[in-house]
Amino acid sequence: MQGAVFPGNKTVALMEFPDPTPGPNEVVLEMKASGICGSDLKNYRGTFVGKLPSGPIIAGHEPCGIVSAKGSAVQTHVARVGSRVMVHHYKGCGCCSDCMTGWTHMCADKEASYGLTAHGGHARYLKVPADTLVELPDDLSFEVGAAISCGSGTAWGALKKIGYANCARIVVVGQGPVGQAVTKFVVAMGGEVIAIDINHDRLLDAKKLGAAFTIHSGEIDAWDAVRELTHGKGVPYVVETSGSDQGGLDALRCAGAWGKVAFVGMGGTVALNVTDHLIRKQLRVFGSWTFSKSWQEECAAFVSKHQVEVEKLFSNRWELGQIDEAYRLFDQQVTGKSVIVFA
Repeated sequence: MQGAVFPGNKTVALMEFPDPTPGPNEVVLEMKASGICGSDLKNYRGTFVGKLPSGPIIAGHEPCGIVSAKGSAVQTHVARVGSRVMVHHYKGCGCCSDCMTGWTHMCADKEASYGLTAHGGHARYLKVPADTLVELPDDLSFEVGAAISCGSGTAWGALKKIGYANCARIVVVGQGPVGQAVTKFVVAMGGEVIAIDINHDRLLDAKKLGAAFTIHSGEIDAWDAVRELTHGKGVPYVVETSGSDQGGLDALRCAGAWGKVAFVGMGGTVALNVTDHLIRKQLRVFGSWTFSKSWQEECAAFVSKHQVEVEKLFSNRWELGQIDEAYRLFDQQVTGKSVIVFA
């Protein structure tokens, strides 16, 4: 089979790999959709800092497909041949409190992150442990399942982390794929979104997704605009997805007294006034890194129950043979969600 790998220097190569066979506790999935995520760009650009395997690794950590084979010891219902499944794309030790509560990516002895340190979904087949599978509801497309497997699931995780409720106003800083997913989920919950970005097209997309207000923070001061909208109070909830220095600062400035702020976007350094930005506002600030396995399942159930149109987050669909072009466009960071689809 062909699999996509990142040689570095903003290139993607298709290499030949043997079709995988499952071990006793593993399954092989036939891929139907494999999402492209902003965190892929570090490997694509060759700027990832961390330990990677010496050999080529198939990219793609948003896999969704059908179980095509299973190992001899696999008994779970979700892993039956023919099941439509997503993947919680980490393998931990399986014994620590983080693994046993579904937060596998927090495992100190984490063995694999699929698409980064072990083969991922940018190929026809993917081998993973059976206990990484999350069932995909029948009414959701494989593309939606791929989105929930990281980007949209990460948006859900941020809202869970801050306990978003009561249809309250929320500021969403950054309207890339994750920020747009936050916007879409909040609108589905009946809430009011103030969307902030420095890209006009993304702000137009946010408006189409239901944002009540949009603010171009490259043209006007974000806090000045939010202060006017909220009569000086700020908002009770903020999710920061841009990963930029200014975005992080704007997130803290726009939160009102007793507000909750989730930082999702990786990167950036925030130079803040601890007294004014945190202490006197009694802020609660959370780091939010993807989601637990149960939250992934919960996100899919919410999308299914409320018929959330996650498909509207996609701006580009590609075949595996177009993957170099797909990443060249995605690297410009002006599009919505992108996904590799398999016939």
